[in-house]
Amino acid sequence: MNPYQGCEHGCVYCYARTTHEYWGLNAGLDFERKIFFKKNATDLLRKELNAKSWKPSAIMLSGNTDCYQPIERKLQLTRSLLEVCYEFRNPVGIITKNSLIERDIDLLSEMTKNNLVKVVISITSLDEELRSKLEPRTSTAKNKLQTIQRLREKNIPVQILIGPVIPGLNSHEIPVIIEAAADAGAQWAGYTMVRLNGAIAPVFENWLEQNFPDRAQKVLNQIKEVNGGLLSNTISGRRMSGQGTVAKMIQRLFNVHRQKYMSDSDMSFNTSLFRRPSDQMELF
Repeated sequence: MNPYQGCEHGCVYCYARTTHEYWGLNAGLDFERKIFFKKNATDLLRKELNAKSWKPSAIMLSGNTDCYQPIERKLQLTRSLLEVCYEFRNPVGIITKNSLIERDIDLLSEMTKNNLVKVVISITSLDEELRSKLEPRTSTAKNKLQTIQRLREKNIPVQILIGPVIPGLNSHEIPVIIEAAADAGAQWAGYTMVRLNGAIAPVFENWLEQNFPDRAQKVLNQIKEVNGGLLSNTISGRRMSGQGTVAKMIQRLFNVHRQKYMSDSDMSFNTSLFRRPSDQMELF
């Protein structure tokens, strides 16, 4: 569920950039500057959850664009969607790169009491110079780690996503990111490989040439290797993990350090408490 179309964060690698082309806009600056929002998102969600056909299951916020991007400060659509989920006791997962999620700790804390929420904080790099170039308007790495700590202080389940891993650019940071996140309280970690689908490829290539001309070709060659000779992996089941020698090395590096710094954590949801407020009212 994505309350926003387009994202102000400006992450150069974002696979969602191509969705703006459906609106006749470009995957470059238009994606970062022309943000659409679903004004009636909460009404649509409430209608969906009220439908007798709805089977209680976890809803994911930000499967595409970030639900806590800067415009959320003003519109508070994400806050409203969480309130609806809590009203129905329907579980929800959240993925974000923005510390704005701390604004909703009060609500998330209440949902946690019934195992209704899980948070994933996306961390791409601890190198602030690199992060500011890769994802210029996301929260700093320091702030993301502080957010993990503050969420965990309220017992809110948190895992991290190293997303994306870009071979030759941030892949060497996997051990330090996992260690730092674990120290902050993160319980689990995952990762995704970079996918430069469609119009994103030239956007990324241009960015790479401008910012890292000395290793641009090396990075591109490694991306092609993990994606089977292409900049975007189209093979089902390998789109997030890649293939080949480099991908296997990254996977081993990740697995070793996740096992070292993080213990297994139950990230399942509770769906047994789902209720329809309208049904409750009919009892009176």
